[in-house]
Amino acid sequence: MTAHPVQLLVGLANPGPEYARTRHNAGAWVLEAWAKHENLQLELKPKFHGLYAKTANDLHVLIPQTFMNLSGKAVAAVASFYKIPPEAILVIHDELDLAPGKLRLKQGGGHAGHNGLKDIERAIGSRAFWRLRLGIGHPGVRELVTPYVLGKPTSDESSRYDDAIALAVNLMPALLAGHMQQVSTQLR
Repeated sequence: MTAHPVQLLVGLANPGPEYARTRHNAGAWVLEAWAKHENLQLELKPKFHGLYAKTANDLHVLIPQTFMNLSGKAVAAVASFYKIPPEAILVIHDELDLAPGKLRLKQGGGHAGHNGLKDIERAIGSRAFWRLRLGIGHPGVRELVTPYVLGKPTSDESSRYDDAIALAVNLMPALLAGHMQQVSTQLR
């Protein structure tokens, strides 16, 4: 089954060097690795509240530079300006409920407490966008979630992330073409 081709690719992150290597920025890690692979330069675009690029085949690429809980402001700015439906948006983000380095793909569903997803749902008025989730694991206790997601990964975790990011970059052409079912079977 082929879904709608992706028109807007988003990597969630908190802005600034102090957050660059924190677990919460896992979505941006994937997008940055793919952009580097494609020799794509993202530039700060104030009207889109983020780092933005447009490819030769009209793919819009965005890393919001709002804080995570305001990610919807950036996503909605691009989606409404270019009239991109939710079904053509792919958001890459960190996922507490998956082991470090696990990748999963889904469309819609809840936000599981992820403030970036929650704000995107609110801003675009839909849950129908696609999500590529990169597992970061869970600290085990709810009270430790914030320092955990805003913390830097261990060397073992970093190695798992590197493997997952490489896999995601390899699968990106199929993802962007809308071959979601095919991609889902290749995730680990």
